[in-house]
Amino acid sequence: MADPETADALARYYDLDLAEDPGDVEMYVAFADSTTGPVLELMAGTGRLSVPLAAAGHRVVAVDRDPHMLARAATRWASVTDRAPGSRLTLVEADVTRLELGKRFGLVFVALNSLLLLDGRDAQQKAFATIARHLKRNGRSVVDMWLPAPEDLAIYDGRMVLDWVRHDEDAREWVAKTTCARYQPASGKARVTSFFDAWRDGAAPRRVMRQDTISFISPYELVAFAEAAGLVVETFAGDYEMGQFAGDSDRVVMVCRPGSD
Repeated sequence: MADPETADALARYYDLDLAEDPGDVEMYVAFADSTTGPVLELMAGTGRLSVPLAAAGHRVVAVDRDPHMLARAATRWASVTDRAPGSRLTLVEADVTRLELGKRFGLVFVALNSLLLLDGRDAQQKAFATIARHLKRNGRSVVDMWLPAPEDLAIYDGRMVLDWVRHDEDAREWVAKTTCARYQPASGKARVTSFFDAWRDGAAPRRVMRQDTISFISPYELVAFAEAAGLVVETFAGDYEMGQFAGDSDRVVMVCRPGSD
């Protein structure tokens, strides 16, 4: 477990990592508008999606196991002044593989590759079980996942890659992110080490490191996980406009409904 100062910095750098909007907010707002009942986001991070969904008038529960991520989500929510009637955001610190909220939701989703951060297929299957037991009978679930091409994984050979250099407005410093990754074809996993080097005028530079295990899964395994949890795949799209999934799609957006008892 990282010390509080490091964990707080990593939460800020998570937001810096997503400074370029992935373009998925409108999709989730549309899903939330078309379903009844509250919304549940699993692995919600700093509230990039939960906050705008709540601000749009939905009752949202955002779950993440990192309290520093959730603290930033709380700050983000507190800064929203233009809230539609009915807006509500509840933040829950919990492991999504063991989550038991005791209520069901009209929309349950895992966004932007978060499923890949669960270590191994057993944990990923448990996440689908969590989705299924929290989904209303007429509800919908959405899972969005990156599908790397062989050329994407070719650079996961231990080389150092500079991802970006950006200004952290909160800390008033510059931050450079460098990544070193190694892919293991036999396991379908990659060990990713990210270095965040921060500096500002008059202060010594400092480095923060984060390590993740990325457990890649195929579209076929994604469907199998859903079906094993009792879900029925309704839509298998290739982008956030819900365009057709094809063999060369670099991501999949899978929409499911509960199966019949």
